[in-house]
Formats: sequence, structure tokens, C-alpha cells
Amino acid sequence: MRSWIWTLVLFVAAVALALVLREHGGNVLIIAQPWRIELSLSLAVVLALVAFLALHWLLRALNWLGSSPGRLRAWRGRRAQRRDVELLERGWINVLEGHYVQAEKDLSNLMSRTRSADRKVLAGLSAARALHLLGETARRDQALRLAQEGAGQDARLRQAVDTVTAEMYLDQNRAEEALALLEPLQDASARFLHGTRLLLRAHRQLGHADRVYELTRLLLRRGALDETQARQFIRESTAQRLAQVEESGWNAVWGDLSADERLDSDVALAGAQARARLGQPAESARILEASLGRRLDDRLLRLYAQCDAAQAGQRLGHAELWLKSNPDHPGLLAALGQICLAAQLWGQGEHYLERSLALRADTHIHALLGNLHDALGHPDQALRNWRLACQAADTDVPVISRLLPAADTRGDPRFEETDAVDEPAPPSAPHAASGVYVQDETDADAMPVAAPAPEPPASTPVASGSASAEDDYFDTAPIPGVDMSQTSDHGAR
Repeated sequence: MRSWIWTLVLFVAAVALALVLREHGGNVLIIAQPWRIELSLSLAVVLALVAFLALHWLLRALNWLGSSPGRLRAWRGRRAQRRDVELLERGWINVLEGHYVQAEKDLSNLMSRTRSADRKVLAGLSAARALHLLGETARRDQALRLAQEGAGQDARLRQAVDTVTAEMYLDQNRAEEALALLEPLQDASARFLHGTRLLLRAHRQLGHADRVYELTRLLLRRGALDETQARQFIRESTAQRLAQVEESGWNAVWGDLSADERLDSDVALAGAQARARLGQPAESARILEASLGRRLDDRLLRLYAQCDAAQAGQRLGHAELWLKSNPDHPGLLAALGQICLAAQLWGQGEHYLERSLALRADTHIHALLGNLHDALGHPDQALRNWRLACQAADTDVPVISRLLPAADTRGDPRFEETDAVDEPAPPSAPHAASGVYVQDETDADAMPVAAPAPEPPASTPVASGSASAEDDYFDTAPIPGVDMSQTSDHGAR
């Protein structure tokens, strides 16, 4: 639009000048000794315009030639910037696609060639991310170190480097090192939500329940954390805090919870256990009753059933009220049976336990029935239920033999002093007729063959009068039914 306006202005000026020159004709005389130049006015004006334009273009050409080095530098800078941007984009695309090796090559090339501090830091952090995903920790730390050096004193770049480094440390469960990097960032800016999320992750890894609770509340208020996940973190951290709470800190921990959070099963279980640990079973029962009144939970019911005879009556009344609206809840029936056992209501307890067992085979119920029959003096039924409890727990009951094996007396040092068992000698086989050849003597009487004289029996050593200490550890009695002549020492020692 501007070019059209300028064209119109020049056209109007040319027409006006032509009209003026037409009405005012004349000559222009230029005297420059020894020259004398005479021109018409119209020609002089035209020549002046041409000279002006020529001088203008000449000056512009000289200016263009003088600024050529700067233009060349700017052109090289733009070309390098386009190359850096292409390498950075290609590297990040490769990281997102999972081509970490190619991404690391492109980003390392960019980091070594670029002159921009920002792009050098970005390339270093991106290369560190690719190396981290490749599992090359040493090269990753080197890339992070180069990025830290490239950041210099720039606060924003240093914050970016610290954040990325802390996130990678958390991936390796190096929570303490990550915490050292994140705490200054959190102190410098409370609105640093990503850093706050990383802080929450670090404190969860370290098990700092108080800090997890505070940071989860902070992120939940600012809408920086999913509500379902935040509720889970609050439940977990509250359960840990209640497990460690003392009497002096109970009000601070329990009072910080909302009414809906106190009714949560996990929170109520931790609170009831804490109250029972502090010696306040009535308060423990009150917490359980409030949560069970909203929703029955087997863990809460089992804890609620653990009471003495003094509390059994009140708890039995509450449980029977819940039974009216949940008549077929096996956990509630088992809890009622256990409470009846605590109150020594044997028949009613057995009735509830049998009803629960009909709905669900459970180790706990079988064990309670076994304890009940054992208390009533029914050992066979008690043993049967205990065996069923083992089977419900997928545990095989070992079969134990009632007969013990015979003792091995071959290593008994007193075996020589024991009396041998008199056993009849096995009958000897008759000699075969062809086994003995006797030469007949015709001129002499046959001489009877005398039997060999029997050897005198070996003298039996007399046992020492003083008993040795080894008598308490070895059994020297003969083993019934064992032929000692068949042993390695043939029973003669």
C-alpha cells in the first residue's frame, strides 16, 4: 500500500513540474572558464534529477559494500542458528521416539559446535537424558557437568540443570542427593510446582511422612497433583505418622485430618492401632466404629474383635447392629464369633463362626474354631480345625511316624561290655558222601577219628565298677531282631 501511495505522489509531482516548466520557459547558463554551457530549463531540471538519483544509488552501493562483512557475519550466524535448531529438534524427536543412540550423537554434535550458551545447556541436558535412558551413568554425569559449566551464572539455566539432575537422581533412588539440589530451588520460589513434585517424590523415597503430608496438601491446594493420587499419598503418610505418634502429638496429627479422611479404612486402622498402643482401647474402638459404620472392612473387623471380656459386651452390640444390614458378611460373622469367644459365649461364638465358615473358608476362622474346641476340651475337633487351617493356608501338614527306628550302636564305646544275646546257632549242613575220601586199610583196624578239642571260651572282661559319663549319651542295649553276627565287626568286640 505504501508503494502505491509513493507512486501516486511522484506522479502528481511530475505532472506539476511539467506544467510549471511549460508556463515558465527559459534557459540555464553555466559559465565555468573556459567553458560556457547553456541549457533549457526543462533539460536542466531533468539532468538535476538524474544526477540526484545517480548519486543516491552510488552512495547506497558504497554503503552496501562497506557493510558486507557485517552482513556476512549475520548470514553465517543465521545459518549456524538454523543448523543448531535442526540438530536440537532432530535430537529431541529421536529421544521421544526412543532412538537414544542417534539422539545422543546429534545432541553431542550440537553441544560441541554451538556458540549459544542456551543451546549448549539445552543440548547437554537432552544428551544427558538420552544417556540416562541408555543406562550410561558416567557419560550422563559428564554431559550434566558440561551443561552446568555452560549455564555459568545464569539463574534460569542453573535451575534447569539442577532440576533435570535431581529428576535423574530420583530415577536411581538417590533421594538424598536429589534433595540437596531441590531444597534451594523450593526456598527460592514457592511457585516452582515441578520442583515441589520432585521434592514430594524424594521425601517419599526417604520415608519422611511429615514432609510428604505437607507437600501433598500444598500441591493439592494448587491443583498440581491428581486428586486420587493425592488422597493415596495422604493415607500412606498419615498411617506412617500415626504409627510413630506419641500421646503428646496425637491431637496435632489427628486434628489435621478432615472428617472424611478420618473415616478412611487405612487411616482408621492406623489410628485405632495407635490408640491401642497408647493404652486407650475405648478410643480405638470409637475410631473403628465410626469407619465401620460407613463401610465394613475385614482388617478393621479383625482389629475390632480383639478385645477383652470387659469390652466384649459393648462391641458385640455394635456388631449385631451391623449384622442386621449385612447378614451374609463373612468377616463380620467371624468378628462376632471372636467377640463371643472373648465374652466366653461358647455356643453363640461357634454359631457365628460356623456361619462365616459356610460363606468363606478362611484360615482365621478355622483357627478360632480350633481354639474354641480346645478350650471346651475337644482335642480331636480342635486338631481337625487346626489341620483345616493349615490346608486353607496352602500348608502341608507333615506326617510323623509313631515308631522310631532302631538305634545304631556301632559307634557305642561300651558295646564290648554288654552281654551278647544268646541266640541258637544255625544248624550246619550235612557233609556230602563224596566229599570225604578215606583209603581203606586191609591189614589194620580202622582208627576212630578223634574230634578236635574245643577251644576254651574267651574270658569276658568285667565291667568297671565306676560308671562312665558316656552312659548318659549312648544306649548299649542289644537291638531286638538284629543278628549282630551280620554286622561289620560280627558282634565280637
